[in-house]
Amino acid sequence: MYGFGVRVPMAFDDAILKVSQCLKDEGFGILSDIDVQATLKARLGVDRRPYRILGACNPNFARQAIEIDPDIGLLLPCNILVREEDDGGVSVSFMDPIAVLGLVDHPDMPAIAAAVRERLDRVRDGLSA
Repeated sequence: MYGFGVRVPMAFDDAILKVSQCLKDEGFGILSDIDVQATLKARLGVDRRPYRILGACNPNFARQAIEIDPDIGLLLPCNILVREEDDGGVSVSFMDPIAVLGLVDHPDMPAIAAAVRERLDRVRDGLSA
């Protein structure tokens, strides 16, 4: 398993705002915001439900990980997927840093991954509140 998530009781745009605020509260910034729905429409003429990928980064944890392995940027940032489901509900899914950073063979990486996961768990839990 490489991710975890939650269905949220709010509209898509509200979910984007709430995710962004909860991430900020946990020390993450959003480095990228990929609007897949708009990209598919513009480039392929394909209509689909709202689907955005937020690239979140906690600078302190990123610095620690880069110091351990300079190539870690290939696995960063933490992606958060916000999508509208077929029934109109909204799901928020998180890349599991334990699974992803588990690819790095270094004894200090599991502690960093666990600390990031703990914060992302709080973000997820805050979305349901």
